[in-house]
Amino acid sequence: MPSASAPTLESVAARAGVSRATAGRVLAGSARVSPAAREAVLRAASELSYVPNQAARSLVTRRSGSVALVVVEPVERFFNDSYFPLVLTGAQALLAEREVQLVLVVLSTARERERFERYARGGHVDGAILVSVHGRDPLPQHLADAGIPVVMSGQPLDPASTVPYVSADNVGGARTATRHLIERGCRRVVTVTGPMDMRVGHDRLAGFREELRAHGHRFSAKLAEGGDFTVAGGRAATEALLARVPDLDGVFAANDLMAAGVLQALAAAGLAVPGRVRVVGFDDAPLASAATPPLTTVRQPVVEMGRELARMLLAVIDGEPPVAPVVAPTSLVQRATS
Repeated sequence: MPSASAPTLESVAARAGVSRATAGRVLAGSARVSPAAREAVLRAASELSYVPNQAARSLVTRRSGSVALVVVEPVERFFNDSYFPLVLTGAQALLAEREVQLVLVVLSTARERERFERYARGGHVDGAILVSVHGRDPLPQHLADAGIPVVMSGQPLDPASTVPYVSADNVGGARTATRHLIERGCRRVVTVTGPMDMRVGHDRLAGFREELRAHGHRFSAKLAEGGDFTVAGGRAATEALLARVPDLDGVFAANDLMAAGVLQALAAAGLAVPGRVRVVGFDDAPLASAATPPLTTVRQPVVEMGRELARMLLAVIDGEPPVAPVVAPTSLVQRATS
């Protein structure tokens, strides 16, 4: 006895009570359908055990059904900084809901970058989320020139860039951290900055500087020392600050990993926290609550930002009108270091 024919897109559409085009958009992961239609099509596909032919669908839609999340950092940095896995968690959750495959790419070398550009130009991904882009990196423009939709985590350093982005309120968050230290009685407040080849480094330094001046404190270059968003960088920067400003009594570190290094340097110098020096970080990374003592920090909603990056990229892929940047709010999480 011959087996029943395999379900088709037409049979899914008929059962769902929608047009073939609508069913196709739902199963292709498009956001341009109503929630009711999406639910009806997905239910019908499940009831009929419909499995779309990806190769055939790609020929029609000219899409791969995959997007890349690209971290432009050494592999060690990716595994040591919880920011990246949290962005990945948020993006993956949203893309899974839309039945879009996420490809993780970590670019550590020039050869890896060239290989990824060839891979992307070959049509293997429909777009890319770029994370931790430094300086005037040509990668975003190279991808855009190849017709590949791109969004960025963090505001580009180049003010002329038109790439959509999702960022935290870095200036406002830094002002909150600095204000908290001053209101807790600190009079010699210093900062360990992020990298100056990233907009986030500039913005968090700007917030620190603005808040000092708002409280009548004079800013000078000796109050800031550059860091690299690592524990070792935070410790080295704090040692340099202690040599220049031995009576410092408040430290704003531009991320929590560097704040952990700040705590190490202060402990090595015999300076009690928060008795002698108060410390505030930025991120509210998992290590913040586990630090000794637990770290006061500025929370940025990283998982939610990852979801927004994925949502933004899908909108760009679908050809929606120019996507406006998204700036997520921040908030202070007070713990034992302040």
